[in-house]
Amino acid sequence: MRLLERSAQIVHAPAQTPLLDSLERGIDDVLPQGHTPVRLAVTSSANGVYECEIGVIEGETPYTASPLFGFRRREFESQSEFNVVFVVPTGIGAEIGGHAGDATPAAILMAQVADTLITHPNVVNASDINELPANGMYVEGSVLSRLMMGTVGLRAARSNRVLVALDMSCTERFAKYSMNAVNAARSTYGMSCAGIVRIDPPLRLVGAYTAAGRASGTVEGVSGLLRLLTDLRDSYDAVALASVVDVPLRYHYEYFTSGGEMVNPWGGVEALLTHAVSSILDVPAAHAPMMESDDISAVDPGIVDARMAAEIISITFLQSVLKGLQRAPRIETDQSRLERSDVLSAEDVSCLVIPDSCLGLPTLAALHQGIRVVAVRENRSLMRNDLASLPWASDQLYFAENYWEAAGIVAALRAGLDPNSVRRPISTMRVRNSDRVDL
Repeated sequence: MRLLERSAQIVHAPAQTPLLDSLERGIDDVLPQGHTPVRLAVTSSANGVYECEIGVIEGETPYTASPLFGFRRREFESQSEFNVVFVVPTGIGAEIGGHAGDATPAAILMAQVADTLITHPNVVNASDINELPANGMYVEGSVLSRLMMGTVGLRAARSNRVLVALDMSCTERFAKYSMNAVNAARSTYGMSCAGIVRIDPPLRLVGAYTAAGRASGTVEGVSGLLRLLTDLRDSYDAVALASVVDVPLRYHYEYFTSGGEMVNPWGGVEALLTHAVSSILDVPAAHAPMMESDDISAVDPGIVDARMAAEIISITFLQSVLKGLQRAPRIETDQSRLERSDVLSAEDVSCLVIPDSCLGLPTLAALHQGIRVVAVRENRSLMRNDLASLPWASDQLYFAENYWEAAGIVAALRAGLDPNSVRRPISTMRVRNSDRVDL
């Protein structure tokens, strides 16, 4: 089995079926037999035509992935807390969050107006730095989508036994660096390590770009990794993966000297892998790319764009993963447990904050669950979707020019205010006749 991405053009007739159902049926129709979808991005849409890129597991496998479009409509919205889901999709060239954890300040800001901030590794992973806010939950992307879709819950963990799975196909020097990183985590912030194991046969991750320009790629050797993780499943609570991501040698220089214009070529294929692992094993997972060789480590791009600086100062890129997984929430799939007071479910999600134009499962889930969405225009990306054209309920979608404004909108929602009530001019309400003519 291997992981890769397929593209599909789906036509949606709004009068006939909900958008989520159209996409599910359309993707089922176009994917060949033996292809299991695990990730979805709608790269552009107009006039009822949706251009989709779908991450898939190719080949027959004894492992069962959670259905990508599994959906449970939430019964209500909890009023006891105000919890925010904060998403910056991986591999789309986001202006904020498209590099090395550079969306972290925005996430910390949003955490100040939330009881709990639920976010994913791409937002806060900054190589050797991870500044997840104290009230933050570090949740792998496919699990975050399933939370929004209503099929899983999250249970806070005081600590996790983190299994570290290393691909030893790199040079011995960099394998030792990774082992030193693990021991540093144990001795400095007390991470509980369930062991360091060798991925054998090794994984092969190859980074590439899709037709839409998104970072993606292919992954081979997944069966061996899944066998290893399945055999050890009772011994760990979360898994950190570290392996080489093959990209052309020139990318290591071109990316860091692009001034932030080049889409990060590593993150997309990493997300493809962790989506597959988490959707099959229901375990918190994150991936760190390993240095391939001394030649790569010797590349000197000089002073780089500030958004990339965290990558330049790191050797293993592993610390952010270990620190995030140390207290990542446990994943609850038993539907009877979703009502427990210590489990956060779709009923507990108050709003979603996303870059404008981004349309994937979190946005689609919010649309169908009645979850309010704040779309940030300043966070531009490759995605080309007019979110305002979707069939939102009244006062469900808000646009913010930047994350400062988004925090204000979220604070207003948390306070129970109509965000428009704090702006001027403010409209004057009048009695309407049944024919909708003002009196």
